[in-house]
Formats: sequence, C-alpha cells, structure tokens
Amino acid sequence: MSDPSQSARHGSLVEDHQRVASGSWVERVFGSYAYLRLWIVQAVGSTGDWLGFLAIGAAATKFGGGTPETAVGFVFSVRIIPGLFLAPLAGVLVDRWNRKRVMIVCDLSRVGVLIFLPFADKVWHLVLASLALEVFTLLWIPAKDSVVPSMVPEEQLTTVNSLQMAATYGTVPIAAGIFIVLGRVADGIGDWPIVSGLSGDQIGLGFYVDSLTFLFSALMILTIAIPRRPREEQPHERPRLNLRATFDELREGWEFMFINPVVRAVCAALGAGLVGGGMLIPLGPIFAEEVLGVNAADGMSILQTGLGVGVAVGVAVLSASQRRIEQVRVFVIAVFGAGLSLLLAASMTQLWAAASLIGLMGMFAGAIYVLGFTLLQISVDEDLRGRIFAAVYTIVRLSLIIAMSVGPFVAALFNGLSDKFFDKKLDIFGWDVFIPGVRLTLWLAALIIIGASVLARVSVRDLLIDDAASPADDTSETSETSGT
Repeated sequence: MSDPSQSARHGSLVEDHQRVASGSWVERVFGSYAYLRLWIVQAVGSTGDWLGFLAIGAAATKFGGGTPETAVGFVFSVRIIPGLFLAPLAGVLVDRWNRKRVMIVCDLSRVGVLIFLPFADKVWHLVLASLALEVFTLLWIPAKDSVVPSMVPEEQLTTVNSLQMAATYGTVPIAAGIFIVLGRVADGIGDWPIVSGLSGDQIGLGFYVDSLTFLFSALMILTIAIPRRPREEQPHERPRLNLRATFDELREGWEFMFINPVVRAVCAALGAGLVGGGMLIPLGPIFAEEVLGVNAADGMSILQTGLGVGVAVGVAVLSASQRRIEQVRVFVIAVFGAGLSLLLAASMTQLWAAASLIGLMGMFAGAIYVLGFTLLQISVDEDLRGRIFAAVYTIVRLSLIIAMSVGPFVAALFNGLSDKFFDKKLDIFGWDVFIPGVRLTLWLAALIIIGASVLARVSVRDLLIDDAASPADDTSETSETSGT
C-alpha cells in the first residue's frame, strides 16, 4: 500500500507541473509572476552592485595617492573578510525576521550609504561605506534565496537558479557600459555649478545611479506577494533574541550541514571547487606568460572569455534539459568534470587549447552553481534556509580568500622546489614536460576539485542507489496496480 502523504505530494507536484506547462510564458520560464518581479529586482540590483564596485574601485585609486594598489586592495578586502564572521549571524537573523521586510530595509539602508559616497574624499570613508554595504548585502542575499522556493514550483528551481546566475553575472558588461556612459555625461555637464556642488563627476554619478537601483528594488519588493511562514504568523511563539539562543541556532545550522548528505556534498564541492578554480584568477596571467608563451594580459583575457562563455553554455544546456536529468548524479559528475578539465588545461602548451578546456571547465562550473543551489533549496526546511545559505556564502568567501591569497605563495614554493630538484623539467616517457610552479599549483587545484567530487559521491551514495532502484520500484508498483 502506498503512503497517502507521498501520493498527495506526488499529485501536488503533477498539478504544479501541469499548471506551469499550460500557463503563460512567464509561468513556464519564471515559475510565477511574483518571481519574475523578484528576478527583475535582482537584475537591476546586481547592475547597481557592479556599478558601485567599479565606482568604489575608481575612488580608491583616486584617493590612494602613491599607493593606489594598496588602497584598492584594502577597500575590497573589507567586502570579503567581514562576511566570514557576520554571515552566520546574518543567517540566524534572517530565519527569525520577516524576510520581505529585511530586504526592503537593507535596500533603503544601501540607498542611504550610497548617496553620501560622492562626497567621500578619503580612503577610510570608502572602507566604512564598503563595510556597511557588505553588512546589508549579507542580510539581503540569504533573505532572497530563502523566499525563492516558496514562490516557484519545485521542478522550476533549476531554471530559476540559472536565471539568477544570469542576473548576477550577466549584468557585469551592462554595469561597465553604464559607467563608461556616465563618464561621457560627466564630461558634458562638468561645468554646471550644481553638478560640481553635488560631486557629479563619473564616480559620483556612478554612486547616484547605484542608489537609484536599490531604491527601485525596495519599491518593487514592497509590492511583491511573498508567502509568510507559519512562524511569522505567530510572533509570540518565537524565542527572544539572546546570545544563548543565537549560539544554539548557529550550531543547529552548521550541524545540519554535516548531517544532511546533500547539503554536505554541495558545500564540500562548492568550497573545494572555488579553492581550485579560484587559483586561476591570480595565476592565470603567470600561466599565460610562462607556460603558454603569450602576453600575460592578452592570454588572461582569452582564458577569462573562454571561462565566461563556458559558464553561459553550461547554464543554458542545464536549463534546457532540467526535466530529463538526475540532479544529484549530474552534480557529482559536473564536479569531477570541472577538476579534470582544469587538469588538462594546465597540461596544455597552446593558448587556444587551454582556453577551450577552461571553457569546458566553465560549463561544468555553471552546472555546479545552478544544481548546487537547487539541491540546497529542495533539501533545506523553511526555518533553516537563512542559516544554510549564509553558511554557504561564508564557505564561498573563505574559499576565494584562500585561493587568491595562498595560490601565488604555493606557486612560488613549488617553483623553487621544481627548479632545485628537477630544473623545471620532467622526463615522462621520453617527453620533456615543463613544470614551473604555476603549472604544479594548477594541477594541485585540479586534484582538489576531483577530490571534492569523490567526497560528494561518497556523501550522496545512498541517494544515488535509491535513484537507480526507483525505476524498478515504479515498474513493480505499476504491475501491481494493473493486476489489481
């Protein structure tokens, strides 16, 4: 006899699928009209984020004096490091508070910070503003990710996460184009008295336009119907915010990451993947020059283009085939494929061969990102989502810091050891293989990603076995029904 609750859930999913399939193009693509509006909010807000990123970088360079590199690095490090400590607490608060209200307050707070930035004239002004913006972002992102599963059918989550990735990273060239246009506008109106009084140069206009994107976001979210959680409908039952309760909820979230096999696999894969793949950022120019024998800037540009195109193709293919794949199995395969692609790319000596393999790695990376967030949204209960997503962003930030700070030092260490013991050459079956430190480090990065795929495979082994057995179970059940 079948479980009535499972039958009811299956029936509900079938009804959702039929509704989406027969609905308008908005429901077929975005899952619901409410999510379409939220996606527009994210696309506009991401454009503002990247525009603000460019403006703050330009301002730090302007105020940095004789050491602009140090000023830029210091300002941007503030956007990364605090998240390691504040993100877990942000997750607890997001799980306690009304998430719609959190997003509106954070957007309006970012507007308040940004409208004062055109008048900043010292690096420490930018540091404080970057810190404040990061705090509000740390609250906004897990709040947004937590409400998405309640706004779209489960079978649409893969497509939705692909759209979110497009909104986040596809807006980079748009923001860059806007910043260039603002520079031309500033040149044209620079002589106006009111413009000089409001610091209306290219940097100032960038901050003003950025503030408008977050004002738009707040107004849009105010009008979006976001389902309330049962916990929010009974505020008197919520525990008071105190240190002990906060610590207990933090521990509950992190324990769940280690207990749940899917969440554990996703976190391990994302962390290791970013440690490995992230090393390509600081080491790419060195690899292009020392191993591929091309100009560092030109070579890195081609490698980055290959990575970006690969990510776009991977996301598009995944979105088109989402209903015909086993998400857990494909996720594990994508992690392994990303590691193998990087291993082969680091073994190349021709630029276009390496760029093609980096593009292949990008395809797998796009699948990892989309499927990883989809699996988290499906596997995590409503009241835990804020903490889990905040913890994931902590892992992401820590992994990027390790990759970009440790990678060059590891490459330098390996370079010295390779020079001392092998003269940077290794004879493999009669072939002289050039092994500078940068190539050895990228090989190590690839092995880290492959190791993460093995860990993910072990973590979800039971789920894969159940998936493999399910067709037989379905056939058996169908036969019983027919016989009856």
